[in-house]
Amino acid sequence: MNRQPTLQGERLELRPLQAEDFEALYAVAADPLVWEQHPEHDRWREAVFRRYFDEQLASGGGLAIVDRATGAAIGSSRYHDYDAERGEVEIGWTFLGRAYWGGAVNGELKRLMLGHAFASVERVVFCIAHENIRSQRSVEKLGARRVGERRGMLLFELLR
Repeated sequence: MNRQPTLQGERLELRPLQAEDFEALYAVAADPLVWEQHPEHDRWREAVFRRYFDEQLASGGGLAIVDRATGAAIGSSRYHDYDAERGEVEIGWTFLGRAYWGGAVNGELKRLMLGHAFASVERVVFCIAHENIRSQRSVEKLGARRVGERRGMLLFELLR
């Protein structure tokens, strides 16, 4: 499975995360409200975001989310823990600027990522913090169901 594809939808382009994306993504991530339901509430601080960004970059699955209308980076996501034998990959570590909440953007983002993943796997999982109700509702809207816990987070699955 290519964990860093370039995917295009009506509103979004997802492309491999690059070191040069830091400034644009930090401008989005510097909003404390983006992280209020996240276990790492202070990820809006530059040093904390830098650790997150560097981890995303090193993961080999990080994707920049770009608004096709403006060309602006509006967030990031990633594919993680691909296991061909289990036929599974995790989608997560997603954040979006608040201007893109509550509309069709997150749904398009996840549909693009799921479509790509399901070409290679039977099962996509999402690990979501207990307190992140927004993300839990978001994946439930996609049809994912809660199936347990992993790494101290709630585990949701979606089958092809």
